Amino acid sequence: MLAIGPPGGYSSLGPAYAVRIRARPNHDPSPGTPMPLRALIFDVDGTLAETEELHRESFNRAFADAGLGWNWDRALYARLLDVTGGKERIAHYIGAHGAAPALDAAAIAKLHAAKTAHYTDAVAAGLLALRPGVARLLDEAEAARLPVAIATTTTPANVEALLRATLGERGPERFAVIGAGDCVPAKKPAPDIYHFVLARLGLRPEECIAIEDTENGLLSARAAGIPTVITVSLYGGTDRLDAALAVLDHLGDPGQPCHMLRGPSLHGTMLSLAQLREWVEKPNVAPDS
Repeated sequence: MLAIGPPGGYSSLGPAYAVRIRARPNHDPSPGTPMPLRALIFDVDGTLAETEELHRESFNRAFADAGLGWNWDRALYARLLDVTGGKERIAHYIGAHGAAPALDAAAIAKLHAAKTAHYTDAVAAGLLALRPGVARLLDEAEAARLPVAIATTTTPANVEALLRATLGERGPERFAVIGAGDCVPAKKPAPDIYHFVLARLGLRPEECIAIEDTENGLLSARAAGIPTVITVSLYGGTDRLDAALAVLDHLGDPGQPCHMLRGPSLHGTMLSLAQLREWVEKPNVAPDS
């Protein structure tokens, strides 16, 4: 369970998320008026950090602990990532690959919990770092008093572990809304998790930008109407990303420039909050490719 934030500052609304309470004005612009950027919404796995290889290793450790003869190599795991959600991925593997034994839902949940324990222990031990530009962009948003949020299918415990390990003990509190795990009926590529986050932010989709790394994430955000930036990742691939506002290798940092793979012109060597504002508030900016 995510129980984050100072007393009175957050409202704990269930087992999978927490929400910072903020008063929101009622935005009702005239038709055709460009929307100001009012929030950034981040995916987690592959977006905040390159987590998927550690997830894969944690699955395999849980399988070994349970005495299962299963091993997910990189090629197989890349295919399994088409299925979002760890429990759903295990169930798909059993059904599609004829893996034995055929576990029921309770056994799958237990196996997945063991995997999560391996993963969170590894994250707490410092085995992951934020991707280039993530901490910088979070700092820019915080300085501008622009809310940031999370929309992910991963387990809340995984999110909290990553945020605390990479941003400090109060890392989760930097996010106005955290939507994670099973808090919605359908996981990505369905738009449910983004609808969930938008409702709790009190914002229209066109007032936000989503930052994702996969086709499933892109489909989810765009189905919710949110302009989406892709930062390609180890397992995310670069195909079928035409609906993205921009596709980059990463967000960029001083001394570690990012590269635009597809999309509008980039000012400088890092994707800044000012650049994101321009893309949202001046939607007639033409893409280069």
